[in-house]
Amino acid sequence: MKEFALIFRLNNSSDAKPSPEQLQERMNWLASIAAQNKLADKGNTLSPVQAKTVKPGGIVTDGPFAEIKEFISGYIIVRTETIEEAVAIAQENPIFKVGGSIEVRELMKPHDHK
Repeated sequence: MKEFALIFRLNNSSDAKPSPEQLQERMNWLASIAAQNKLADKGNTLSPVQAKTVKPGGIVTDGPFAEIKEFISGYIIVRTETIEEAVAIAQENPIFKVGGSIEVRELMKPHDHK
């Protein structure tokens, strides 16, 4: 089994504060992954306002806000055989109802780099 990060992106920070109904939909989606024993890490929500970007030369700026038009709102890690299976899991997420997107990336283990 491989592990894949599902990285949630939103276009608007107001979408980071879901309604109770949206929150329940997200919890149901997460529970369905856990029920299939494919949830490796339930991840976390990332703050849309408490963020800094550290650049070479000791430069620190507020958040990643100037560089991106959408922001990363959180992530989870799933365990599947293929990236296609991880994508299928991502496609069931309710984030698409608010115009968000999900980036799916395989986690590289130290032995994968040989």
